[in-house]
Amino acid sequence: MSNHASKARVAGRLVARWLPAAKQSGQAAAKQWVPGARQSGLFIKHVLPAALKPIHSLWHEVLGFIFLALAAVVGWGLWRRPGRLEPMQFILVVVFIAVMAGYGISSILKSRRISRS
Repeated sequence: MSNHASKARVAGRLVARWLPAAKQSGQAAAKQWVPGARQSGLFIKHVLPAALKPIHSLWHEVLGFIFLALAAVVGWGLWRRPGRLEPMQFILVVVFIAVMAGYGISSILKSRRISRS
């Protein structure tokens, strides 16, 4: 028991001796960390937009493809069976094809503008 108590006393003395120095070095490290955090914030602010730009462009390309594919499928169906629709249905289908094709083309053009900027 006395061996254990003497070890505890020695450890207590070491802690008392080294604790103030440890606190000071910890505070100094915290002060040095703040500029590092600021630098990493600037890094993220500059790198993140450059990393998201290709993803944004790809998103518009995929949407453009989907819109053009929808217009093509409906247009192909209209081309294969032109006489099966009533005049009002025919007008609605033509408007649908025009809107989908317009969205598809504008989305692809927007992706080109994004990738060039």
